Amino acid sequence: ESTAMGLIGTSSVGKDGRNVWEALKDFVARKPTWGTCAGMILLAEQCVGASAVIENGQALIGGMDILVCRNYFGSQVSSFEMATPPPPGAKDDVKEESSYPGVFIRAPAILSAGPDVEVLGRVVATPCRQAAVVLQELERKVVSGEKVIQMGVVDALERKSTQEITYRVVVKQASSMEEEKKEMSVADDAEWRIELPGAADGSNAREVICAVQRNNILCTAFHPELTGDHRWHEYFANMVRQSKA
Repeated sequence: ESTAMGLIGTSSVGKDGRNVWEALKDFVARKPTWGTCAGMILLAEQCVGASAVIENGQALIGGMDILVCRNYFGSQVSSFEMATPPPPGAKDDVKEESSYPGVFIRAPAILSAGPDVEVLGRVVATPCRQAAVVLQELERKVVSGEKVIQMGVVDALERKSTQEITYRVVVKQASSMEEEKKEMSVADDAEWRIELPGAADGSNAREVICAVQRNNILCTAFHPELTGDHRWHEYFANMVRQSKA
């Protein structure tokens, strides 16, 4: 979806000479905006896991200082539901601060958030095979000191001379947490710093961010509109009310 949105948004020009992307950037700068799943990708300042059909990388509207990994949780057939943190101050009829049913459909994950971004929810999840290879390459770039805004397509397949094609296996080997933290914090530029969530030994599971807010912008990796639980909608409606106060 983000691929199609990016291609259309940057090529469609209105009567005022601006394309859809330029109009959306102006809107996001002034109005309450909520991006879910693909919308979260578009509102990110940094994105990895690009599609092979995008010539110049994923087009981004921006506004939210986050690094997003596209399709972190897998393809469409890997869609699932899992418990996620509820929005701040939310209550349900049974128990205060109960979990929220997060519906993840070919969903992205937030790997890193800037200092002015409020993290509203985290989950522990293993990246899909393609995302695991992307993260491996991203970690290599971070350690080498490269500045990553968008990253090209990373081939997750191993092609052999026998024409056999298999997925590259990426499973973190056992190592100390101190080494992991040291390795993933290499960046001396204060204006550019990526701190990736560490991978668990043997499973590659990581604690990733699934919900954030920065001033008038809200992002969720999951789809609250596909549940009967309206707490995230109520949270956003309150953001709109506060913007008009």
